[in-house]
Amino acid sequence: MNIKFTKSTMLMALLGLSTQMFAQETPTTTDRFGKQSLRTWSIGAHGGILSQNTFLGRGSVKADEFKSIGYGAFIKKQILPALGLQADFLRGEIKTLNSNSTILQTNSINWSGSLTAVLNIANFSLNTENAVLIPYVKAGAGYMSSDSQVGNVNSFTERKGWFIPTGVGFKFGVSKGINIDLGYDINFIKSSPTVKNAYNESRFSYAHAGLEFALGNKENSQLQNYSAIADLRKQSAEESAELRRALSTAEQNAARDREQYAKDLADDDNDGVANKFDKCAGTAAGTIVDGSGCPLTVTQTVIKETTVVTEADRKIVKDAISNLEFDLGKSTIRSKSYTTLNRVAALLIEKNFSLKLAGHTDNTGGRELNLRLSKDRAESVKAYLISQGVNSSRIEATGYGPDQPISTNKTAAGRQENRRVEFTLY
Repeated sequence: MNIKFTKSTMLMALLGLSTQMFAQETPTTTDRFGKQSLRTWSIGAHGGILSQNTFLGRGSVKADEFKSIGYGAFIKKQILPALGLQADFLRGEIKTLNSNSTILQTNSINWSGSLTAVLNIANFSLNTENAVLIPYVKAGAGYMSSDSQVGNVNSFTERKGWFIPTGVGFKFGVSKGINIDLGYDINFIKSSPTVKNAYNESRFSYAHAGLEFALGNKENSQLQNYSAIADLRKQSAEESAELRRALSTAEQNAARDREQYAKDLADDDNDGVANKFDKCAGTAAGTIVDGSGCPLTVTQTVIKETTVVTEADRKIVKDAISNLEFDLGKSTIRSKSYTTLNRVAALLIEKNFSLKLAGHTDNTGGRELNLRLSKDRAESVKAYLISQGVNSSRIEATGYGPDQPISTNKTAAGRQENRRVEFTLY
């Protein structure tokens, strides 16, 4: 009664493990091990040599290993990259000579089923898709049915009982879903004394070779072949490539912006009005033009001279300086600065003031770049004022780069103060 119960329990456990294999093809819990889903189910087949002698030594018998053939198959569920649960089936014959070396003894394993935990000791992998070498150890519990015959006499038939399977081995990854499996198992008999006595030292070994095939989407790798180090190396390479692409794009955009800026602020007819704001391109040399680059009429050339600068005038200029902002690293004026600049333009037109614009930067970056940026920003302010109708001959724009700081460049606040455009009315 007890034998029937244990056999039924073992068969139900193996059946439950095998039916789950078809319940899900692609795992959903392994995404944490990589960007793609990984295959966790596999099947395999193996064959090899059975022997009553083992590497553990002690007593030995004269075995006929080359005629002691075993074969089997397995179903495996990989739970973690280093841990799997494997259901094995094995059968075969073990042929040895008795103690007098004259009578052949044959122990037949009619069938055996076992459930083992397989622990991957290491994962020698160059990438996350296919492991090069995976050494492993395994242990578990099994149930078997065996016969024993000495010469022509049957010692027992279909005796059933428990055994403990243990083993070591190596797996070699030959493709994304196929591994070569080389292993050596020692099985310890835990059955009745009659069965144990039929096996030398109550154990037998199984040296085998086989193939393992992963189930599921062929595009996905196996979980047991996953290598965290290889995955980190792969992700780092992808991030580095993405960063290089981003830097290349930023450099291309910067070069395009510089080219467009130079084109917009160029003055092909040398009338003091940039091409972007010049509505009368191609004016003759020496022609006096208005803020739009068009020739002034006689009534427009009358200039009312004054040099009296009041406190109210200085406040208008001071407000413009306080509100003047550019795009980061560029000479493009932000729209929030237009209102106060418009007041400066109106002041220059009303009182015929002259204005000196002096651009300055901090010492961050190369000096040549800062000189060009400070000059471009001063020219940008000049171009805007001219676009509002100010006489271009009344505005002078100069860039000094980092050469005239008004505060220390060792602090963020100091560098902020040094990045400025100074307005001087006269």
